[in-house]
Amino acid sequence: MIDWAVQEVAVKKAVVFDLDGTLLNTLPDIAGAMNRALAAHGLPVHPEDAYRVFTGNGARMLTRRAVGLDDPVLVEQVFQTYAADYALHNRVDTVPYPGIPAALHALLDADFKVCVYSNKDDADVQPIIPHYFPNVAFAAIRGRMDGLPLKPDPTSVLQIADELQLSPQQFWYVGDTRTDMLCARNAGMTSVFVTWGFQRVEDLSGLTPDFTVASASELLRLITA
Repeated sequence: MIDWAVQEVAVKKAVVFDLDGTLLNTLPDIAGAMNRALAAHGLPVHPEDAYRVFTGNGARMLTRRAVGLDDPVLVEQVFQTYAADYALHNRVDTVPYPGIPAALHALLDADFKVCVYSNKDDADVQPIIPHYFPNVAFAAIRGRMDGLPLKPDPTSVLQIADELQLSPQQFWYVGDTRTDMLCARNAGMTSVFVTWGFQRVEDLSGLTPDFTVASASELLRLITA
């Protein structure tokens, strides 16, 4: 482990991005897969927009929120159906947000290490990233892994920092949810909230990000200034 206490004043060298709602608009495919899972178990479905507040804390929490019943057995059954469906249909209507591919390449050209850290299962994250960003040389790609806590716990993102031999203070942390902003704060990284994602500024409930941006070009100007 690096002794962060002896690190000099940090110069930003890396950017860690959330995935859903930050790099990719995955909402249509998430909602589609979950609604099919709910219907398969005789449960009511939800409008796509409802999934903006269901997501952000992993697929099992997504399932519990969508089911809306205190029935662990049913929730697990729906989760298994959803997971199988989403694995087959996670690249149907998902698209990168405007300007994101170009911004990622510009960050690499500016010698930033670019990473992805998501609460989505790692088995879903690993194939979806190269599909949508085939020519982006990410320094690290990490989804939810067994035995490691989800965001806003900073364990996994601090592991990424350690693997890259950088201090947390050398990272920008870019996300679209309160969970992301809490994780950035817990990790000691500079937080950037993007307004194009699943949650709105008012959903942060008084949690103030270090920066807020409204477009990929604005994000790029902030980071490379």
